Parts: sequence; C-alpha cells; structure tokens
Amino acid sequence: MTVEFDESLEIPLSALRLKRRETARWGRRLLAAIECRLEKRRSRRKLSELTVDELRDIGLTPAQARAERSKSWFWF
Repeated sequence: MTVEFDESLEIPLSALRLKRRETARWGRRLLAAIECRLEKRRSRRKLSELTVDELRDIGLTPAQARAERSKSWFWF
C-alpha cells in the first residue's frame, strides 16, 4: 500500500529549511534571554553576600543593595 499526497500539500524543501532556521533562531534568542535573566539573579544574590565596605567599594549603599536584591529575577 502506498500513500500519495496531493501536490498542494507538499512543502518545498527550501521552505522547510527556512522554517527550521527561523525556529532555531527563535530558540537561541529565548535561551539568551533566559541566561541574561539568570545572570541578573545570580548578581543580585551575590549582593547579599557583600559587606558594607565591599558595597562602598562598588559605589552602593546598603539600602541600594537591598532595593536591587528585592527585585524579581525576571526584571531587566
């Protein structure tokens, strides 16, 4: 038994390749955005480990550090 497809249902190979590239590009952008947000999360967590002197060295007050740490990891 053979399965036949109507010609109108066939998708050119070049269109499939283009769609695959677009999907891969979208996936890479999504992963980059997630990585950026996770890096911000890690940085904000590290702020909680810094002493007052270390915060002063980087130009932050303890209040500014608390405000930054309290932000959601999802913020940019």
